[in-house]
Order: sequence, then structure tokens, then C-alpha cells
Amino acid sequence: MNELKTFIRDIPDFPKKGIIFKDITTLLKDGKRFKQAVDTFAREYKDKKIDLIVSVEARGFIFGAALAYKLGAGIIPVRKKGKLPFKTYAVSYDLEYGKDTLEIHQDAISKGDNVLIVDDLLATGGTSRAVIDLIEKIGGKVVGLAFLIELLPLKGREKLKDYNIVSLIKDEYC
Repeated sequence: MNELKTFIRDIPDFPKKGIIFKDITTLLKDGKRFKQAVDTFAREYKDKKIDLIVSVEARGFIFGAALAYKLGAGIIPVRKKGKLPFKTYAVSYDLEYGKDTLEIHQDAISKGDNVLIVDDLLATGGTSRAVIDLIEKIGGKVVGLAFLIELLPLKGREKLKDYNIVSLIKDEYC
């Protein structure tokens, strides 16, 4: 799947100096490559009995929605603080370049639901770890995490070592 890497544009010093932003819009505009990515995720998880896909704001929504449709699963958005209209659970966590807070509706997941987390990028693992904590607090069972890109030097996988992880693009450059 690393051939998909050629469809990702690197933007240096965004959102701040020293960060190399992985711009996936160049892959998304290529219908064949976008389909290839979603179909690859779907093949990986088609027999895992996924009830819900939890996708992370904002770029995770794109892959999460397409994959939920393909698997016949529901989709649950995890949003930044203050963006969800109903009662929420929140978790704060460290980013590569700051801090953030994510929220999920308290009634989004039922106890025992099989949940797949989908996001565009695995960096340090902080965001994913926070989302896992939210899901497990509600009673969901995390059956895996799916990422378009994994930044290997940041070792995010180490924070998630107890979970099945699929990343389509493994990148040494960050």
C-alpha cells in the first residue's frame, strides 16, 4: 500500500515550525486511490463484526464514513470540545504540538458494541489513546484502529500496543 504514499503531499512547517503536515487532499481527489484505500480497509475488517466506526475530527470523518457505509456499520463522530449538541464525555490529551480535548455523545455507544476507530494519521498515539479511553468508558469494545498514514519515527503504535492496528502508508519522514 505504500504506493499510496506518492499521492500524499508534505507541507513543511504547518501548523507550526518543525511539523511536516501530511496533506491527504491530493489522495482524496483521485477517486481510484481513495477507493483503493477504503476497499483495503474494508477487506481487513469485513469479518470482524464491526457495529460502529468511531472517526476522529476532521479528516478521519472522510474515511470513517466511507468505511462505515462499505461495512454496513454505524458511524460515530468524535469532535473537538463544544461541537456536539448533546451530553458528552470528554478527554484531554497531548498533541505533537500542544493540547486538545475531544468529546463523544454519552449515548453514542452501547455496552459491548464492537468499535473500529478510523483516522487519517497515527503520529504519537495521543489522540487515538484518548479516543480509546472514551469508547471504553462508555462500554464499547475496541476491535481495531485503522489509519491511512502512520508516522513510524513518532512510535504512536507503542501507546496502542494492546490493539490491532492497520496503517496503509508507513512513513519514515515526519
